[in-house]
Amino acid sequence: MTTAAPEAPLLPGRRVLVTGARRGLGAAMVETFAAMGAGGVAVDLPGTPWTLPAGWTGVDADVTDEAQVAGAVAHAAGHPDGIDGVVAAAGVVPTWQEPGDLDLDDLDRVLSVNVRGVAAVLKHAGAVLRPGSSVVVVGSLNSWRGDPRIWSYVASKHAALGLARSAAAALGPDGVRINCVAPGPVATDALLDRMRSRAGSTGLSPEQALAAAADQTALRRTATTADVVNATAFLLSDLAAGITGQLLPVDGGLL
Repeated sequence: MTTAAPEAPLLPGRRVLVTGARRGLGAAMVETFAAMGAGGVAVDLPGTPWTLPAGWTGVDADVTDEAQVAGAVAHAAGHPDGIDGVVAAAGVVPTWQEPGDLDLDDLDRVLSVNVRGVAAVLKHAGAVLRPGSSVVVVGSLNSWRGDPRIWSYVASKHAALGLARSAAAALGPDGVRINCVAPGPVATDALLDRMRSRAGSTGLSPEQALAAAADQTALRRTATTADVVNATAFLLSDLAAGITGQLLPVDGGLL
C-alpha cells in the first residue's frame, strides 16, 4: 500500500486583500487562505481589535469611502511582495420589504456598500495588480435571479456581477482575472438572524427555513461556509488560470 504525498498548499505565497473580513464569509476566507499558504490584508469597518493569522494585517476602512479603499489597497500593495489577489466580500442585506414599501433611502445604503464598494475596490486594485493576479467578487444567487421582497439586494448583486464582468474585459489584456462567486443560502449567523426576523412572515423557524432551502437543491443541502470559501480559493489559484468573467454558483445545485 502506498501513501499519498501531502497536498501542496493551494495559494502558496499569494498576497490577498479581503474586504468584509471581520465576520462571516470574509473572516472564514482569511483563516482558510492562511492555511492554504496565503498572507495579506483584512479590511472592514472599525471594530474589535483584529485577531488574524500569521502573515496577515488588519486595516479599518469603510468600502463606501473611496479614499479609505484607496488607502487600504495602497497599504496592501506597499508590501515588498505586493498584492496578487483580491476578494470583495463586504456587503449588506436589507430587511424584507413588500414592493409598495420599498425604502429608497435603504436602497441607496445597499447600493453604496454592495455596488459602490465593489467598484471602488476594482478601480484601485486594478491599478496595482500584476499579471497572474485574480479578483473574486462575492455575489449571490440573486446575481442571476430576482426576489419579490429584497429588490435593493437583487439590484446590487446584479450590478456587482456586471462590474466583475466589465473589469474582466478591461483587465484581461493585463493578465488579471476577475470572477464572481454566487453563494446560495449559507447558515452564517447573519442569515440565521434574518430567518428569525422573518419567522413571523414565513411561519418557519430558522431550522425549518434552512431545511426548506435544502429541499430546493439537487444535493438536498444548502452550501456551507467552507464550500464558498473553497470555491473562492479555487478562483484565486492558478488552477483557475483560464477562467475569467464568470459567475460560479455555490448553492448545492439550486433547482
